[in-house]
Amino acid sequence: MKQKDRIRIVTGVILLLALLIVPFTPPIQNYVTIPNKIVTFQNQFPIEIPSLGNAVSVHAAAQNHDRNEAIDASNFHVNEPGESELIYSLAGLPIKKVDVSVLKDVKVIPGGQSIGVQLQTLGVLVVGHHLVNGQSGTHSPGEDADIQVGDIIIEINGEEIKEMKDVKPIVEQAGKDSEALKVKVKRGKETFTTKLQPVLDAKENEYRIGLYIRDSAAGIGTMTFYEPNSKKYGALGHVISDMDTKKPIEIHNGTIVKSTVTSIQKGNNGTPGEKQAKFSIRENKIGTITKNSPFGIFGKLDDPIENGSYDKPLPIALSHEVKEGPAKILTVIDGEKVEEFDVEIVSSVPQKSPATKGMVIQITDPKLLEATGGIVQGMSGSPIIQNGKIVGAVTHVFVNDPTSGYGVHIEWMLQDAGVEIYEENKKAS
Repeated sequence: MKQKDRIRIVTGVILLLALLIVPFTPPIQNYVTIPNKIVTFQNQFPIEIPSLGNAVSVHAAAQNHDRNEAIDASNFHVNEPGESELIYSLAGLPIKKVDVSVLKDVKVIPGGQSIGVQLQTLGVLVVGHHLVNGQSGTHSPGEDADIQVGDIIIEINGEEIKEMKDVKPIVEQAGKDSEALKVKVKRGKETFTTKLQPVLDAKENEYRIGLYIRDSAAGIGTMTFYEPNSKKYGALGHVISDMDTKKPIEIHNGTIVKSTVTSIQKGNNGTPGEKQAKFSIRENKIGTITKNSPFGIFGKLDDPIENGSYDKPLPIALSHEVKEGPAKILTVIDGEKVEEFDVEIVSSVPQKSPATKGMVIQITDPKLLEATGGIVQGMSGSPIIQNGKIVGAVTHVFVNDPTSGYGVHIEWMLQDAGVEIYEENKKAS
């Protein structure tokens, strides 16, 4: 063998070993900077929003995901006037890719309609304690019984509790009989029973249990899609949480209705904008709610609905198919008219398993920026369309930059809606 050939062989072996030994370096991914700032909303506690940096590695972003702060782009209220439900959540951008099996020919009809939403909780939700001024002093019977904020009362004295009005007559009777209540409580995944002694309030002359409770929440959001054959739909793109407990609402049932946008309060840096809308739960019902998950609310429509722009089924794009670049969203800014607006997908992370906030989007449409200032509450769920495919939904707005926010990939919403899109199980790449 010639000397020259030996050199070529040795060189080739060295290069091959080098390729095998050098560790994989993750790509650099740009994320929107969120500068240090202290902000408050609706008399909520101050929230510090540190910077994540303009360009960080995907791994660094994953390790520091808790430093990114956003607010959901929905608008929810409890059934008490004047209390806005602003839901704060931390941003997490998953980093794994997927190798997807054969995709079924799934097409869904994009939404964009403004919808009114009412959720009825499973049992009654404990949202606070209050003191009762009784003969033996001032205390909270509910707190004494170790019932905590976030607990759900599902039974009292063997009777199922569905609404707040179910509680008062049982409490009054037990108080008059000087008997303790046997209260069945759900805390997370656990269920237990405790005893609670009602106390006669000296001022009001009524028996009290020292608990603030709630049985429903209502607000507005945006329809994302519905599947025409099954009539299954998805909306909002994120979970609805209680304003006091910050925990997801466990629903007993729920309703969605048509909603009319009456005006818009524009968003500014540090203050999210808001759609003002009207709707009636008793009228214009269009569907039921059966699920409240991290990826939105889901259920079935009573009848097909139209948006006037995209009333024919569109194919979907999986997370690894979404590209950085121009896209469209469908949403309502006046009345019930669904309009198409330009946005830019700033970044999109391929996801191996369901995870929220898979995209960063920026509003670029001059008309929408003029009307809203960017992403506003009530816009959550607006479908994102790219290259003729539904790719996801708007979910959150950055508190210091209302032109930008997060989106969720459509495949996770379809999964929670019960729409099958895979022939086989997915496999990690």
